[in-house]
Amino acid sequence: MRIFNRRRNQTAAPAASSAPELSRDQIKRATRTRKTWSLLTSFFLFITVIFLILVEIASTRNTSNINSWYFIRIDLSHIIPNTVPNFTLINTIAQSLGLHDFYQVGLWGFCEGYKAQGVTFCSNPQALYWFNPVEILRNELLAGASINLPADINDILDLIKIASQVMFGFFLTSACLSFVLMFVVPFSVFSRWAALPIAILTFINALLVTVASIIGTAMFIIFRNVIAGVSELNISATIGSYLFGFMWTATAFAIFAWLVQTGLCCCCASRRDVRTGRKRGNEKAYHTDTSGAPVSGAGQGASEKPKRRFRFGRSNA
Repeated sequence: MRIFNRRRNQTAAPAASSAPELSRDQIKRATRTRKTWSLLTSFFLFITVIFLILVEIASTRNTSNINSWYFIRIDLSHIIPNTVPNFTLINTIAQSLGLHDFYQVGLWGFCEGYKAQGVTFCSNPQALYWFNPVEILRNELLAGASINLPADINDILDLIKIASQVMFGFFLTSACLSFVLMFVVPFSVFSRWAALPIAILTFINALLVTVASIIGTAMFIIFRNVIAGVSELNISATIGSYLFGFMWTATAFAIFAWLVQTGLCCCCASRRDVRTGRKRGNEKAYHTDTSGAPVSGAGQGASEKPKRRFRFGRSNA
């Protein structure tokens, strides 16, 4: 029985010595790598929030800075083709009936204007907004005037409504969630168990902004192609490169934040790991303190092996 007790004591001794007493500064230094990656994740989320804000404020106000930010711009300045006799006069009459030269769409509303004057009016921001060109043109025309749009545009209105509202909800939710996670992510330094739920939230955030960007890209490209395929009217549409760049940049950094945070679930020693001895972290923390001076205790224990090798070499000599 004494032999078994000795073996148990011998096997328990390394486990106890694997968790040396470390100062607070040493623990911080041992987990410096994990802290760096956590702060990098927060920085990625910060960039995500910035670009999502740019997506949110596009076409919400008639200011020169954001007039060029839109999902799609519909040009009605030459609604009558050049092949029609007196097309210039007819286009002028169409403008006098209430039509503007262009309409551009944002997440919260739309803006309209003339090529010579630029944007002249932006609608009031509206939650769950969706662009209905039929309703807008009917409201713009004077009383008694009407315009018949092709059936292809009317057929996709229901799809535009559903897709626009889903995109609106996902972008707004992702902006709020990214802002909160930006301050929550640094808590993953303390424990890998804390990093797991944060990683799940960053995955949900990346999923929301990615799906919203895909919906917006597909919806407005289809809408542009439908308008370009109309042969009865000379209507053109262009995709806004700025706003598309904003939303896909936000998507990319949200994905980067999720990948880094997922890696923190299994990589880099946390402060709990260092305290319990599961992982050592940065080895420099066991040899020197934060000022660079040698430490006693754990640092001396870590340097015992090199001393034994030196003595062994001398005995052979």
